[in-house]
Amino acid sequence: MVEIKTDASLDAMRAAGRVVAEALAAVRDRAATGVTLRDLDEIARAVLREAGAGSPFLHYRPDWAPTPFPAVVCASVNDAIVHGVPDGYRLRDGDLVSIDCGAVLDGWVGDSAISFTVGRPRPADVRLVDTAYEALDAGIAAAVVGHRIGDISHAIGRVCRAAGYGILSGFGGHGVGRTMHEDPGVPNEGRPGRGMPLRHGMVLAIEPMLIGGGGDGYWTDRDGWTLRTTDGSRAAHAEHTVAITDEGPRILTAP
Repeated sequence: MVEIKTDASLDAMRAAGRVVAEALAAVRDRAATGVTLRDLDEIARAVLREAGAGSPFLHYRPDWAPTPFPAVVCASVNDAIVHGVPDGYRLRDGDLVSIDCGAVLDGWVGDSAISFTVGRPRPADVRLVDTAYEALDAGIAAAVVGHRIGDISHAIGRVCRAAGYGILSGFGGHGVGRTMHEDPGVPNEGRPGRGMPLRHGMVLAIEPMLIGGGGDGYWTDRDGWTLRTTDGSRAAHAEHTVAITDEGPRILTAP
């Protein structure tokens, strides 16, 4: 069931989204060689605490997960695509990092992700990250009243495939509201004009997940959470929580 949010609810979700944006900005600002992934998680925790917000990630356990998630961010490095568990790994010069973060404020959820490089970037990584954001922008541009879910999916997939990148198989965006994962699902590839019609008050997490090697496959690390590219190539992830409105897409997790 898809919940249609009131305009007041969208404003409340924007407040949660601002907290997420602040947490991601703080993590990005502090990410440097020698900093651990666990350090980055602590930075995000401090932002959430200061805002009086909770985390939809911490202790989250879907049916397929062997253990509850132990952190407030997913920290995925290099060949890790998504769901990376923050640990003692120290960032190195040239690492490609994706950070996914959520916040719960006054019962509403915000969810967003960024990708960036640490130190001296590889040109291939810059192109991969830039394309992830280009795909995100294309998906958001298609998130308008009168379109359908398939229009968002097609816009994302077209950018990714044109650049020669793979798309994480079986994963995509989703509805957001009182919980982090709600209906409808938002695939990162699809046919235009298909799927659920978009209405004012729908809120979606739009999140391209790109694989640099061009394939769509992945494998699950021993921690039961981290998804890694099967070919060892690098990956990038970009995400915003977006409200569908009569005035156009409203990015609730914008800085």
